[in-house]
Amino acid sequence: MFSIPLGDDGAELRPLEPWQAEEFLANIDRGREFIGRYVGLADAVTDLASSRAYLQRYADKAAADTGRIYGTWLDGTLVGGVLFRTMDVPMGTAEAGCWLEPSAAGRGLATRAARVIIDWAIGERGVHRVEWVVAAGNLASVAVARRLGMTREGVLRESFPHGGERYDMELWSVLAPEWRSAARQHGNGHRRVP
Repeated sequence: MFSIPLGDDGAELRPLEPWQAEEFLANIDRGREFIGRYVGLADAVTDLASSRAYLQRYADKAAADTGRIYGTWLDGTLVGGVLFRTMDVPMGTAEAGCWLEPSAAGRGLATRAARVIIDWAIGERGVHRVEWVVAAGNLASVAVARRLGMTREGVLRESFPHGGERYDMELWSVLAPEWRSAARQHGNGHRRVP
């Protein structure tokens, strides 16, 4: 299996597959309350069967070329990940997202991992527009969108019911020419992700 280093702190990005359901469940369990504050992932992955089913859905999406999921490991422990919740290569669009357990927050892991998958989607797959949809109160995820150079396009008011509340969702995006321009300015090349 491949892994891509995300820096010199022992962090790496790897595929997250159904056979890793136990490790994925442990990651979600360690951060269930933190992850579940704004993201439905904690509600979807509650036991080993649902963990395996969630990862299988992404394996099926990868096979159909409509989504991907990758884990972020820190010193050998799965601490979060990034994904393309949706991916429509013929239309040139994808929606990226992330999750982290609390012990991994504040280290730039989500931003570094998202850069790798966005580089791949734009550079290798020809995706033109990558979106990031985030609850307005999820300041950490909003900060990731900003660090990725995304533009805030608007707010979908009270569009996401979660945990007995309705959340405003912000829509952020980056277009391929903007991404490439920023990469040239910072001397970043594209990394290959299968």
